[in-house]
Amino acid sequence: MAEESKLKWEGKAIVELPGTGAEAVWPFLEDFCNLHKCFPIDTSYQVEGIQGQPGLIRYCASTIKGDDAADETTIKWAKEKLLTIDPVQRCLSYETVDNNIGFKSYVATLKVVPVNGDDAKLAGCKIEWGFVSDPMEGWSFQDLKSYIESSLQFMANKIDQLECSEN
Repeated sequence: MAEESKLKWEGKAIVELPGTGAEAVWPFLEDFCNLHKCFPIDTSYQVEGIQGQPGLIRYCASTIKGDDAADETTIKWAKEKLLTIDPVQRCLSYETVDNNIGFKSYVATLKVVPVNGDDAKLAGCKIEWGFVSDPMEGWSFQDLKSYIESSLQFMANKIDQLECSEN
């Protein structure tokens, strides 16, 4: 049993945004405290720290409705701390520092990578979301990976939509 408790879940999800350059996608991720603009959550805002600097903490939350009208709604939330941010390499990492979702330890790294070189706006880019987590009670590794993959796809669709409306 002690051996099992040492196991970590580690994975990566990748989504491509053809026709949208990395320089157009990065600002959505770099804006750490406004995640709700492109991610399927209700709210996200700064709790403490300095924008764009490691140590910045954001609060993210969503309201989860029960299966039928009699079920109560629940607010699922997390506080996340920016660990690193590199605008040149277009990557950042963060950890969950407090939550009611079930994470004991969770660290994620997000990268925006040009598909064919730095100035390949028309060639597009991809977003990579790597994660390392302690196992979560009531979840399987595949549950977490599927959640991250679907959330990343939602994010890519939303960024594409927002990017198209600006052009």
